[in-house]
Amino acid sequence: MLSIIGSTGSIGRSTIEVARHLGLDVASLAANRNVKLIEQQARLVKPRVVALLDENAARELKTALADTDTHVLSGAEGVNEAAQAGATLVAAASGIAGLAPVLAGIASGSRIALANKETLVAAGKLVMSYDADIIPVDSEHSAIFQCIQTSVTPSSQLKLILTCSGGPYRGATPEELENATLERTLRHPKWNMGAKITVDSATLMNKGLEFIEAMRLFDVAPSQIRVVIHPECVIHSAVEFPDGATIAQLGSADMRVPIAYAITYPKRLPGLSEPFDFFSTGLTFEPPRRDVFRCLALAELCAERDYVNGTNECCVLNAANEAAVAAYLNNKLSFARIPCIIEEALEKFSGVRADSYHEIVVLDETVRSFICL
Repeated sequence: MLSIIGSTGSIGRSTIEVARHLGLDVASLAANRNVKLIEQQARLVKPRVVALLDENAARELKTALADTDTHVLSGAEGVNEAAQAGATLVAAASGIAGLAPVLAGIASGSRIALANKETLVAAGKLVMSYDADIIPVDSEHSAIFQCIQTSVTPSSQLKLILTCSGGPYRGATPEELENATLERTLRHPKWNMGAKITVDSATLMNKGLEFIEAMRLFDVAPSQIRVVIHPECVIHSAVEFPDGATIAQLGSADMRVPIAYAITYPKRLPGLSEPFDFFSTGLTFEPPRRDVFRCLALAELCAERDYVNGTNECCVLNAANEAAVAAYLNNKLSFARIPCIIEEALEKFSGVRADSYHEIVVLDETVRSFICL
């Protein structure tokens, strides 16, 4: 039985497709306020419970589903209740809003199929302090997880290689980034994703967040993680072992593969994706340009500070980035200003600590108030 939090987003929609293909029951769905789509999903998979964070939207949904047996919940409490309805929670809500449902799922003993990287960025130490069954859904972390299954090597002896498409501005000059348009930013060369993660991919902040997530999830030092630009997106990530062997996971750019693996692990069931065609493309690699894409450098810096000093500047980074990206999507900020806003927040909150859920939420809100775009 699955609970899908963030069911109306790209990962949520793909999860429903995978669940139907595999014949898996869906116990609950939750989203923000997309009444029309979640109604369609509810009629398709017939969950016991659906929840919308927006209470007005939830009232509308309750009327729309009055002829069904599905119970409609609302608000943060409703979403958290929905997160506890299934044996496996697919955590696909975007941003820091996904943290509370993940903690609710952990409390109920659910397996967490984690597609919300911000949860581990802002609250990684807290989340990983629980004895929870967490399987990554992000294609890069799923690839690393799969590679690690081939060995019993201690995490301290591994080196993780995170691959990155380079986004729509790979090869761009700083001058080009000054004039970046929203239309071009949202035109990712390989993946079809939501707006926020697509902007993060363009700034390379997405890879920075994944860097921090990998540090938390696999319990490694920042020095054990390397980012490599790989525009073909064939190798989703790799692991270098102490004997000199490097094992990589290859496949098509299809999120249904890591979703299916996370919700059926350790099994591998027949999926919906086409196998990789070895003759379809070549493989190229290049180093990231941190002087141009400063968001990646800022994320790596926060990871190092948090790892060495026990601070939580990663939470500051995440909050500032979410606020800056929202402003950019609303045409209140230029693309080139995004890293500047994040840098200002990191200077203001340098050395900050936040360990408990309450402290993390307060810090997140304080950073957003400081930025106030």
